[in-house]
Amino acid sequence: MAETGFVLWLTGVSGAGKTTIASRLAADLRALGRRVDVLDGDELRRSLCRDLGYSREDRERHAERVAFVAERLSRHGVVVIVALITPYRSARRRVREAIPRFVEVFVKCPIEVCAARDVKGLYRKARGGEIPNFTGVSDPYEAPESPEITVETDREPPDASIRVIVKWLRDHGYING
Repeated sequence: MAETGFVLWLTGVSGAGKTTIASRLAADLRALGRRVDVLDGDELRRSLCRDLGYSREDRERHAERVAFVAERLSRHGVVVIVALITPYRSARRRVREAIPRFVEVFVKCPIEVCAARDVKGLYRKARGGEIPNFTGVSDPYEAPESPEITVETDREPPDASIRVIVKWLRDHGYING
């Protein structure tokens, strides 16, 4: 019998650890024999969404496109891990409505910690006015009100966050093993 796919939607501000967790979690799930694909917001902006900017409308359109792809993959038994800021609750609500087996993971980390980790200098540029519409600086991030899973990356290393996610998936019947 084919495995049932689902979508893990990792949301959080830039630098919170979404991509790190997504790539390591994907490897762990593959080791359990699952087919896994990671849809990373930055990568998708260079391909599927290169025509979009960072206005609220464009960010919502970006989430809709990613949700469309994620839902199609999950319906074919793929575990899809989405690493996408998705700053607005309304966009995450629409994504949830579009994807039957959807798990929201809030990758929680204070802006100050993310700015201190920022190897690309994006927060410095945003605070200096060089980057408009930067989530958490000049544009809002609406934290999830009731995500299925919350990991706090300022308090735990990525491996601990991954253990929290895997435990939740096991406890709720999304994965075996």
